[in-house]
Amino acid sequence: MNKPTGSEIRVASPLKAWASRFALLLLVGAAFGLMLIGRTNTFVVEETRTTVTDMVTPILDAISQPVDTFSGVIDRAESFTRLSADNEALKAQNARLLQWQAVARRLEAENAALRSLNNMVPDPKMSYVTARVVGDPGGAFVRTVLINAGERNGVAKGQAAVTGNGLAGRIAEVGQRSARVLLLTDINSRVPVVVGAGRDRAVLAGDNTNAPQLLYLGPTAKIQVGDQVTTSGHGGVFPPGLPIGVVSGVSESGFRVKPFVNWAHMEVLRIVDYELPGILDFEAQVGAARAAAAAAAGTDQ
Repeated sequence: MNKPTGSEIRVASPLKAWASRFALLLLVGAAFGLMLIGRTNTFVVEETRTTVTDMVTPILDAISQPVDTFSGVIDRAESFTRLSADNEALKAQNARLLQWQAVARRLEAENAALRSLNNMVPDPKMSYVTARVVGDPGGAFVRTVLINAGERNGVAKGQAAVTGNGLAGRIAEVGQRSARVLLLTDINSRVPVVVGAGRDRAVLAGDNTNAPQLLYLGPTAKIQVGDQVTTSGHGGVFPPGLPIGVVSGVSESGFRVKPFVNWAHMEVLRIVDYELPGILDFEAQVGAARAAAAAAAGTDQ
């Protein structure tokens, strides 16, 4: 291999020194020149930029392919890991559901056997109409709403008014085309209920607040915050098991219940006829007794 001679070394050294000394100045000058060319001849600049871009794009594409491939491999590995975890979770959930299915079938068979053994009368079939809330005349002393369905739609006094969340109240007054619903929170509302897993009996009493209270609890009742409150079926007004709310706290007057119904967004009510005697039967008996008393008084005169 030929080695550089002394004269070549003497010539190259000043050139390197000159280039390193004026490199910055040369770069600034080149940039300034490119700017001038771009100002005077934009077509040449655009053509050059396009050509350079076309030349560089395949290189960038070739460089990016291994990176994309590696990223895809990592994503697929993470996806497989997630799918494996999801699969295990679904298997565990399916096993739990199968256990509950077996329990439900056993309870269904047991319930059918007990019903046949006791010759139990089945619950009456219900019918219902859906009505829109058209008025809220409630205030500080009354909690009622008006609906756009009445007697011509099959609505009758005493029928239950429910939402998708639970019991809202009962029909208190009926017209031909409208009806008034007495809400659970009204001071005149009284509903027999059962509370919690112990099914302690009580009466849900409205007091014109959004949290009615529980009255007449037994001395052995063990009520806790969060216990479910449902109708008991006593009195023949509502069937048993209608959801009402949960025990929300304790005040000086006793336990308070937070209803499931959202009173601020109650726009539609389902008026349900459970074919129970309840209020109508009681009022008919009272009316008959009053008529008999009036007839007896007229006979005595």
